[in-house]
Amino acid sequence: MSGSFTEVSLTPLRKAIAARMTQATQMIPHFRLVANLEVDALLRWRAALNEIDPTKRISLNDCLIKAVAISLVDNPSLNCQMTDTAIRRFHCADISVVVAVEGGLSTPVVRGAEAKSVIEISAEVKDFSERAARNALKLSEISGGSFSISNLGGYGVEQFDAIINAPQCAILAIGSATPRVVPDQLGNTRVATVLTCALSVDHRAVDGAEASKFLRSLREVVSDPERLAAGVSG
Repeated sequence: MSGSFTEVSLTPLRKAIAARMTQATQMIPHFRLVANLEVDALLRWRAALNEIDPTKRISLNDCLIKAVAISLVDNPSLNCQMTDTAIRRFHCADISVVVAVEGGLSTPVVRGAEAKSVIEISAEVKDFSERAARNALKLSEISGGSFSISNLGGYGVEQFDAIINAPQCAILAIGSATPRVVPDQLGNTRVATVLTCALSVDHRAVDGAEASKFLRSLREVVSDPERLAAGVSG
């Protein structure tokens, strides 16, 4: 061979990720649904909240974690894990947030996200991200979880598919929020801020109608962000 290359040895983390991703793609029958969410109302709500206390700035992703948590409580069929003998449906939304770390990924869990304020979620995610970068997360903080979110919008990615984090049964892949021309019900057009999300689902546990209802609920929550305000003073 005439080309030069650099060989990078597989770290224990990369080996573990490779094994889990291979197993997930081989063992889990994925199907995927794609939805566009208009987020202008959510962005305005977030901006107003950040003006109240600039020291506790929240991100769009923090808001989406809370919105997903509310939608999971409304649609418990997706808030689940698959076991050898049963589907385990959880009463609380324990959301694994995919965090990029050097050489791989980490999935700290925001537990009971539906009952936390967006400010509380934001502080927790910031802490997780900082400690994940130092490889300082506890096993208990990255274990379990009933649903996962992976957000690559900050990297300019508009849409992507994510692999399910077994034994969970679904993961939501979130792209960037960008201005787009959209039609209204009268056939006219307008400009709205839209993000595309792709929901990957384990077809052994969840069917298409149930997954569609979850995305419909998520769209409704995002369009009515006052529903995220529960406990917002936290």
